[in-house]
Amino acid sequence: MTEGRHRQARHRQPRPKLIGPGLVKVAIPGAAVALVATGSAAALPGQHDVKVDIPLASSSLQLSRDVATSRDALRPSLNLNTPKPSAAPAPKHLKKQAPIPKPSSTKTRAAAALPPKIIGSKFTTTDLNVWTVPLTGALLDVLKRGSKVSITGKIDGAWAEIVSNGKSRWVKAQYLSATKPVDKPAGGSVSQAACKSGSSVESGVTQDVIRVHRAICNLFPNITSYGGLRSGDSGSEHSSGRALDIMVSGSEGQEVADYLHANYKKLGISQLIWQQHIWTVQRSSEGWRAMEDRGGTTANHYDHVHVSVYGNSGTV
Repeated sequence: MTEGRHRQARHRQPRPKLIGPGLVKVAIPGAAVALVATGSAAALPGQHDVKVDIPLASSSLQLSRDVATSRDALRPSLNLNTPKPSAAPAPKHLKKQAPIPKPSSTKTRAAAALPPKIIGSKFTTTDLNVWTVPLTGALLDVLKRGSKVSITGKIDGAWAEIVSNGKSRWVKAQYLSATKPVDKPAGGSVSQAACKSGSSVESGVTQDVIRVHRAICNLFPNITSYGGLRSGDSGSEHSSGRALDIMVSGSEGQEVADYLHANYKKLGISQLIWQQHIWTVQRSSEGWRAMEDRGGTTANHYDHVHVSVYGNSGTV
């Protein structure tokens, strides 16, 4: 070998060039991107050097990692805030039942202020007192006979609830009728003509019984059945001829009872019994009084009006 032998050229790795405190510049062949310390990047066409700002103490391995990291910084960022799927709904049989709301005090007060429910109407069979409540109530008004009143169907003993001016009121139930009473002559003369249906019932009875019989048969000609003397009925006015049974029922029976009650003085009447209620002259201020149940329609006087008169004189 001669001295003039040319030495083979060695390819030297580029050495870092100090460009500032703690930073170097590295030239990488074929690189077309410049990196800066802030992590931003821009394409530099035709440039073969890439400037990477790294600490001097970093190794070449750290440099390659930083370059890879810088390249990753150029990629779109991943959306790490993807909402998580909602939990599956609970089975229907496990769902908690919603509590039933309680009515407010306002609604409760409004319901309490509503008037009683009306179910129908009836008529008064006599002049009738109207009270605020049964027994201990205050007297508010007196309804004329034949007045139509609204009823609720509520009964408290001998009392019936009616509705007047939208408010609950109370009257004696026995003086209410489903039909309006027919006005019969309460004054003037009482007919004493012989009954067209015959007068066989007048045998063995007092004159007052005959008077009652003839007044009714002329005023209610369709009533033809009566009961008078019953000699075997001991302890009853029938056994002494002082009683008359007028066989009638329903609204017409109420009219008969009302007529006899209105004319009791003229006809000499001392007692009336009708639909399990009794009226007597001695206790007339109490009106019609309820009676005990005797166990049957006839025994409770639902199919006839019983009339008792004074004394035994005047029998024929």
